[in-house]
Amino acid sequence: MIFAIFVVSALSAQSKWKLWHHKADSLLAARYSRVTYDTTYIGRPDSKFTVKFRVNVSGNQIKSDGESMGVSYNSKLSTATRMTVSAGVIYRGLGISLALNPAKLGGKDKDIETNIVYTSSRVSLDATYQASKTLSGDFESGDETVHLDRGMVDMKMLTVSGYYIFNHRKFSYPAAFTQSFIQKRSAGSLLAGASYQYNRIKSPGDPILGIPKLRTFVGNIAIGAGYGHNFVTHNGKWLFHVSALPTVIIVNNNNISVDDEKVKAKYHFPDMIFRNCLSIVYNISPRHFIASTTRVIFSTYSDSDSFVTQNKWHTRLCFGMRF
Repeated sequence: MIFAIFVVSALSAQSKWKLWHHKADSLLAARYSRVTYDTTYIGRPDSKFTVKFRVNVSGNQIKSDGESMGVSYNSKLSTATRMTVSAGVIYRGLGISLALNPAKLGGKDKDIETNIVYTSSRVSLDATYQASKTLSGDFESGDETVHLDRGMVDMKMLTVSGYYIFNHRKFSYPAAFTQSFIQKRSAGSLLAGASYQYNRIKSPGDPILGIPKLRTFVGNIAIGAGYGHNFVTHNGKWLFHVSALPTVIIVNNNNISVDDEKVKAKYHFPDMIFRNCLSIVYNISPRHFIASTTRVIFSTYSDSDSFVTQNKWHTRLCFGMRF
C-alpha cells in the first residue's frame, strides 16, 4: 500500500509538472511568435534555444582640469581594466547566464561590477553598478605631481539609462545586442531617453604627502533624444549598428568636500551625459554567429573653475549557436 501510494503521488506530481511546463512553454511560445513588426525588415530566428559564450571587458576613466585659489590642477584616474568570461542559455527570448572573473580567482581583482540589461522592440533599459578600489593615476597641482596608488581612492558608481525606440516596427535594437531578432534590411529610428548617474569618490588623504581628505558626489538626472541605425549587407550576413543618445542634465546635485568642508558644485549648462553604442554581428550560418558590442557612457560636468569628464565603457565579444 505504501509503495502504491508513493507511485500514485509520483505520477500525480509528474502530471502536474508536465501540465505546468506545457502552460509555461505555450505562454513563452505565444509571446515569442507574436508579430508586432514589419516582417520585411525584422524576423525571429528559426530556433528555440540560443547558447552564447562571451568575453567581457570594461573600464572607467575620470579626468579633471581646473583652478583653485589661483593654482591650476589636473588629474587623470583610471580603474583597472576588468575582464570576465560568461556562458548563457536563452529559450524563446528568456535566458540565464553565469560569469567568471579569472582575476578574482587569483585575488588580484577586488572590484565589483554588475550589469542589468532589458531590451525589447520598443524600450531598452540598462543599469551598471561599480564598486572599485583600483582607481589610480596622477594628480598635478602647480609644479607638483602626486601619484595615487590603487587602494587610496574608493569609488562607487551607478548609472541607469533607458530609451524609447520610435520606429520599432522596422528597426530592431535587440538584433544588434541580444540577437533575439534578425534585422533583414537596413533601418534607423529616432530615440528618446533619460539617464540617472550616481558617483561617489572618497580618499582618506595622506598628511605626509600633503594630500587632503577628499570626497566628491555626483547625482544627476538627464533627458534627451538621439538616433540609431542598423546597416545590413545585401546578403544579410553582416549587421553594423551605431547609435548616439545625448542627454542634457536637468537635475544637478553635485558637491565636493575637502577636509570635511563641503561645497556644492554650480550647475553649468549644458552639462551632458552621452550614451553611445556600436555593434557588429556576423552570421556565419543560420545557426551560428559572432557579435561584438560596445557601450560607452561619457559624462561632462563644468563650472567657472573646473571641467570634469568621465568615460565608462563596456565591450563584449560573443559566439552564439542556435538550436
